[in-house]
Amino acid sequence: MILALLVIVVLLVVFVIGMYNGLVRLKVQCDNAWSDIDVQLKRRYDLIPNLVETVKGYAAHEKGTLEGVVAARNSAMSAQGPEAKAQAEGMLTSALRQVFALAEAYPQLKAVESFTQLQQSLSQIEDSIQNARRYYNAVVRDLNTKIVQFPSNIIAGMFNIKPREFFEINAPAEREAPKVSFGGAGAA
Repeated sequence: MILALLVIVVLLVVFVIGMYNGLVRLKVQCDNAWSDIDVQLKRRYDLIPNLVETVKGYAAHEKGTLEGVVAARNSAMSAQGPEAKAQAEGMLTSALRQVFALAEAYPQLKAVESFTQLQQSLSQIEDSIQNARRYYNAVVRDLNTKIVQFPSNIIAGMFNIKPREFFEINAPAEREAPKVSFGGAGAA
C-alpha cells in the first residue's frame, strides 16, 4: 500500500514538473519572439533617419511631414509592451505613408537611387516585422491557451504565470503596410 502511494506521489510530481516545464518553455518562446520583433523594429527605426535625410534634400518645404515621421519614430522607440508598441507602430506606419506619398509629388525624388533603395529595404523590413508579429502572436496564443486549460491552469496559478498580450494593430488603416512604389507603372 505504501509503495502504491509512493508511486502515485512520484507520478504526480513528474506530471506537475512536466506541465511547469511546458509553461516555462512557452514563456521563453514568447520572450524570444518579442525579442525578434524588437530587432526588426530597431532595423526599421535605424532606416528612418536615412529616409528622412534623403527626402529632406528634395522636399525641404515638407518639414511638417518629416518632423511627424521623426516624432512617430521616437514615440514608437519609447513605447513599452505589445499594446502601446502596436499603437505607436500604427502611427509610425501612417507617417511613413505620408513620406512615400511625397515621392509621387516629387518625381526627382523617385529617381534618386538611395531613396529607391531605402524604399526596398523598408519593404523587406515590413515583411520581416509582419512575420515576427505572426510568430509572436502564435506563441502567445499557445501560452494563453495552456494557462486557461485544466489542469495546467492550476500549475500556472501556483507559479504566477500570467497570460501575455497579443501584438495587434487596432485601426483598419494601420493594418496595411506602407505602400511602396517603385515608379515605372505610369512612366511614359
